Order: sequence, then structure tokens, then C-alpha cells
Amino acid sequence: MATETEPTQQSEPVIEAATEQDPPTRTDRAKAAFAVQRGHATARGKDWLAVNDLDPVTTIQLATERKQRKADNKLAQQQRVAAEAHGRFAHAKARSEAGEEVSASTLAALGGRVAAEESKLAALQALPVLPPTDREINAVHTLKKVERAAIVAGGGLGGFTVFGAAAEQAASGQPLLLAVLGTAAGYGWYLVSRPFVAGQPAPAPMEQLATPVNLTKPEQQVGAREFNAPPPPACTVPQLEEALSKIGMLRGDEQLAVLAVPQREKDGNTTVVFDLPAGQTVAKLQDKIEVFAGAIGRDSSMVDIEKKGSAVRTSLWIADHDPFEGTRPSPLLKKPAQLDAFKDGVPVGWGKRGNTILLPISTSNTVIGGTTRSGKGVGASNLVVGAAFDPRINLRIIAGKQNGEWDAYAKAGVASTYFKPDPDRLVALLEAEIADKDRREAELGRLGKSKLVAPAIDQIGGIELIVIDEGATYTRKGKRRRDEIMEKLVLLASVAAGAGVLIVFITQYPNADVFPNELAVNFTTSWAMRVDNAEQSNAILGKGQSGMGRDASKFDPPRPGLGWLVNPFAGITDKARSFDVDEDERGEITLLLEKAAKIREAAGRLAGQWDDPIEKHLLNATGLSSAAGGPKRDGVPGRNVLHHTPEQKHQVACCREALAAMDRLGRDVAQLDEMASIIGAITGDELGKALRAAGAGGTVKITLPGREGQVRGYQRADIEDALNLLLGA
Repeated sequence: MATETEPTQQSEPVIEAATEQDPPTRTDRAKAAFAVQRGHATARGKDWLAVNDLDPVTTIQLATERKQRKADNKLAQQQRVAAEAHGRFAHAKARSEAGEEVSASTLAALGGRVAAEESKLAALQALPVLPPTDREINAVHTLKKVERAAIVAGGGLGGFTVFGAAAEQAASGQPLLLAVLGTAAGYGWYLVSRPFVAGQPAPAPMEQLATPVNLTKPEQQVGAREFNAPPPPACTVPQLEEALSKIGMLRGDEQLAVLAVPQREKDGNTTVVFDLPAGQTVAKLQDKIEVFAGAIGRDSSMVDIEKKGSAVRTSLWIADHDPFEGTRPSPLLKKPAQLDAFKDGVPVGWGKRGNTILLPISTSNTVIGGTTRSGKGVGASNLVVGAAFDPRINLRIIAGKQNGEWDAYAKAGVASTYFKPDPDRLVALLEAEIADKDRREAELGRLGKSKLVAPAIDQIGGIELIVIDEGATYTRKGKRRRDEIMEKLVLLASVAAGAGVLIVFITQYPNADVFPNELAVNFTTSWAMRVDNAEQSNAILGKGQSGMGRDASKFDPPRPGLGWLVNPFAGITDKARSFDVDEDERGEITLLLEKAAKIREAAGRLAGQWDDPIEKHLLNATGLSSAAGGPKRDGVPGRNVLHHTPEQKHQVACCREALAAMDRLGRDVAQLDEMASIIGAITGDELGKALRAAGAGGTVKITLPGREGQVRGYQRADIEDALNLLLGA
């Protein structure tokens, strides 16, 4: 019978080999198995002490929670301090009101303390909790090692205790050792003594005790930061100071005086308010917006700089996306109400911060330039459609092409004057406006005014808005009567704005030939959409603007209606995009003008409702009327349709009814009686009298189908000629 022997003590426990005659006893096997299990438990314990079970994502989460707790504690402490200050002040005030002697200086000091503590509290509440830094993340990792070492030092068999392990599990939210090393029984020992391989996942039963991050989700990659804290601001103060240093706005040890720390708003944009150092101004920073935007990793469309009070106080707005990426409808489509264009302006587009840009029609001439398909037409439409909603504005529209782009203004009756390319008529119009300028100035003199003010608008006949589309049609060198047109435009632009005569000049060729400097200097509102080169951009915005980053040839990407807008009413030059107003596909301009026409009709300011001195001058000078686009409302001047006598209106109606009767008869000849019977309410003799007065002549011999011989009647061509004569066509 074999005897039991003690196992040999080696660095790794093994079962001593037994001979076939002497197999190992149960005790031998148990001791050897325990030695192996103890080795696994020791290795797992060392891995736990090294905090190798915490992956990077979990560590970042713990660091974020720790930072949030610190911020919450600091905020709670400040709330207690502020509450204490309020209590002291309220107690002193109550004593004073009760008749006790409390000095005014004491109340003032306590009140100042309340204000100071409330200010600190507001600053803390506005301050976002930033993501943990690498240093803070490493500190959490080190702290975990210290905590676990303390658990081991706290006592228990094998250096661990059930209490310590459970506490660690509660603190970290991860599967941890639940039983002491060296314990020979229990489920805990089973878990920690199982075969251990470095880097292996925790035992499945213990994983169910916690809620680890699911690393299989696409949005939760290993190493990604997952936390509930708000995202960081788009630019921190150190980053801001570094960017300003790069562009020369901060020198040496100069620092910003930050009044409102960078804070990410609900829309995802970041705002910060600060004072620039002495010697710098907000205007200088605005001039450097392109290079500044590059220094903070943005496009200038994503950065907005405003002056807040003093010359150095800056409100900086930073976006994470392009605010001009999408299109926006005109607010007039939602609310087509009457506007005060002189005081409030008309909505033409939006700025970087999403704000609606209102351009007043009061004292400034406007130029809108851009290449084909740049959106200049849409920008101009926003301005002119908006002007139509103020019945005091007399629209004079001079088209540069023969198409129907501006016909809707005539058809609605809101265009006081509208005609298509005709340099002779443009000269006559400008002469009429110059004469009217003199009349207006005399009227203002009688009113005791040096320039147009709101109460005087109606008294001098409203505001004249001369819209010249495709200006190169008239002002390019070599064009007929170009010099006369240019001379009169320069005169009006330089001296007529104060009398309420304004010009809107639209061109796709913004160069010195089409828009020379002597004209440009008096156009203080400019909108430069995409152009071909910096020279064209400067022709619109002003000399040297491209050198300061305002170059309309460098939009990337170019967007229809996006341009650099010089807005003298806001005192800035910045990017703006026009609202999307479409006529060809959606008929929105016609829809808006129908609304504007009702407003004008109620005010008695539709074309033909009022005594128009400009159209009267044009009629006397040319014999033709362009009121509401002429007789057919298509931009072709004709006879003075809107001023027909009642007899002439009757003649026009009879001619049209006679032609309609011929259409029903299906032939181009007809007798008076048969036409009269179809028309009704008129005899053949009465119809014949009206046709003769209209210029159709008397009856002639005609042949009717199916009848022998000839009878007396009218031919279609004679009646059509008479109608055209009446209508001026």
C-alpha cells in the first residue's frame, strides 16, 4: 500500500508524478488543484490591481462623471453663498424697516454682496462642463489603482475582503472580485480562480451584474468619448487668443478681457463676448474676418463679428456648419402685410446668424451685381417685391431684356412705369425724374425740410424707385445714347436721394465701363454676388475690398443669391443670401404682387388711380404711355390706355365684342345686325356708330357663305386695326 507524500515546492505548483504502483491520493490532487487555482486568482488579482479591466471608454465616462460632480458641488456651494448673502441683506432690510438703526452704507454693501454672488452664480450656471482632458482621464486611472490598493491594505484573507470588492464594484460599475483570495469555498472563489488569460473578458455571470458600454454599436467605438455632458464650445478662450495672435490682433503677453465665456447655444452655435486690448477695434477685426476665420478653422460664412457698445467690445459668433447651405422662403409669403419700407425696410435675405435682413428704401441708392445664374435677379426681386408692399413707393421698372421677367409687376398694376429696352424712353424718363426732383426739393423747402422725412412722403408724391435691370444694356460703351444716360444717372444718384428719388442698378457686367466710379460712389448699398474676378467685385463693393477678404469671385462653394452685402443701415459689410422667391415654376412673385395690388388699390396708388407726373411727362414727350407696362401690360408703351374717355372705353368694348361675335360665327366678315344680336343690349345702328367712331370706317360690301350676292358689313381686319389704334399697339 502506497504512502502519501508532500508535493515538492516549486515556482509553479505541479502534481508529483506517481508510479503505476503508487497513484496520487485525493489529498494530493486537492492540494495540487488548489495551487493551480491560487495561481489563477493571484494573476487575476494583479490584473485587477493594475486596473486593466477598465477600457478607455469606461475611463472617460468615469472622468466625465467625476468632473460633473465637482462642477455640481461648486455650483451648490455658490448657491448656498448667494442664499446666505440674500438672507443677510433681507435681515438688514427688515431691521431697517422695523425702525432699527441700519446705516445706508451697510445696506449698500450687503446689496453689493448679493449682486456679486448672483453674478458669480450666473457665470457658473452658464459655464458648460467641458469634456475631461487627457490629464484628468489619466488621474482617474491612477485614482482607481490607489483605491484598489487601499482595499487590499484594508485587511482580509489574501489581502482582500468581500466588503472591499463589493464597494469597488459599486464605485466603478464594472464586474469585480466578489470573494476573497484564499477562500476555499463559494461561488466567488469559483469566479476568481477560473483559468485566467490576460485581456480576457470578465466571466459571463458577473457581466450581468453591471451595464458595461456596448462596444459593438457603430456609434460606440473603442476609445470614443461617450458621456452626457454638453459638447464643448466651438472655440475656447486659449484657442481664441491664439487665433487673434496669429492675425496680429494680440501682441506679446496681451490677453482678452472675456465678459461672457464661450458657450454653446441650443442651436449648436457658440457665442463669446470680450474686450480687445488697447489699440485694437472691432472694425479692424471685421476687416480681417477672412483670415481670422481661417485661424480658428472656419469659413467666413461660419463666423460673425459684431460691435457691442464700445469700439473694443466684441460679440463673436461661431457656427459648426454653413448657415447659407439651404434656401429659405421670403417671410412675405407667410405674412403678406403692408410694409413701411422707409422706416423698417423690406426683407431681402438672411445673415449668418439666421437674422432677416431688412433694407430700408429711404436715402440710399442700391447696386446688385453678379454673373449669369448668380442669383442677382432673385435678390433684386426680393427688394422690388418688398417695395411693392409700401403703396407710397412709385416703381419705375426699366427691363434690360425682351423676356417677361418683370411682366408680373405690370399685370398686377403695381408698376407705375414699366418698359422694355428703349434708350430713348429711358432718357425721357430720367429727364422727367430730374424735373420732378426740382419740384420735390421746392416742396420740401415749403415744408421747412432739408431732406425727405417720413411725414413728408405723401405730401411730395411718394418715393420714386427707378429699377434699371441689365444696366449694361444702356451704360456699356458704344451703346446708343450712353453718354446722355450716364450723365443723368450720375446727376440723380448724387443729388436726388434726399428728395426721395432713388435708383436700383442691376448688372451682370460690374466693371468700370458699365458701372464707373463717378456713378458707383453714390451707391451706398451694394450686393456683390458671384463675379468672375476681384476687379468686378471691387467695382460693386468699393476699391480695395477684395484685399480685405471681401471678394465675390471666391465664394466656395458659390450659391445662388449669396453675396457680400454692404448695408449702410447696419454699418457693416458681410455675407447675406437672398430669400428664394420663384416666378417661373411656383408663381410666387405673381402671388405676392396680387396681395400688394390690393394694398395699393385701397390706398389709391395702383397705376391709373392717381395723377402721375412722370407718366404724364412721358406721354407728352413720346405720345405713348408705359403706365403699368402699356396697353397690354407687357412692357410695350402705347396709347394712353389708362386715361381713355368714357366714349373711348365704350368704343374699345364694342370692337372687342364685335370680334368675339365673328369668332362665334366662325368667319372674318359679319353684318351689323347679326353681330348686335349676338352681343345683345345694343342695336345694329348703335354698334355701327361705335365702330365708325373707333376708326373702323363704315360698312363695306362683303360676301357671306351660303348666300348669293353681296351685303353691307364689316371685315375683321378693319375692326382689329381700330382696336389696336385705341390701345396704342
